[in-house]
Amino acid sequence: MAMNEPPQEPTAGDWSPPEGSWASSAANRRSMLGNRNRDTAPERALRSLVHAAGLRYRVAAKPLPGMRRTADLVFRPTRVAVFIDGCFWHGCPEHFVPPKTNPDYWREKIGRNVQRDRDTDTRLAEAGWLVLRFWEHEPPEASSAVVCAAVESRRRKAAVRAEPET
Repeated sequence: MAMNEPPQEPTAGDWSPPEGSWASSAANRRSMLGNRNRDTAPERALRSLVHAAGLRYRVAAKPLPGMRRTADLVFRPTRVAVFIDGCFWHGCPEHFVPPKTNPDYWREKIGRNVQRDRDTDTRLAEAGWLVLRFWEHEPPEASSAVVCAAVESRRRKAAVRAEPET
């Protein structure tokens, strides 16, 4: 092989997954490694609308100290955490189609994701946070309206509590 030539992709018959890999093929592995865990198109669309409405937030931030999980948008002063869930990774009841390859692995994997989502919701709610979850296929305009209304509502409630009694 010449020095400047790219390495040859193995053919389907030659390929075997690296140690510990879940991939069923080289193409599948490349595809899955290319999936983003932040700054997806649905997240960017929602952020743009929320920002245009005048709200400021943290992106991909941990709502609670010591919590390993991050929310897609975090409004710390009002304690609102927003998650945009992907239809595949979070088991959308409308769009999730289980893969035909390694079905047991994927059923367990998606099940753990959903279980982790519920645990996150519970932990944040117990700490006084409002958790808003949207599917990636939901219109960003509708999601933005819900987020803006929730943040504004919590701001008003906090302002009323802060007013001195007369």
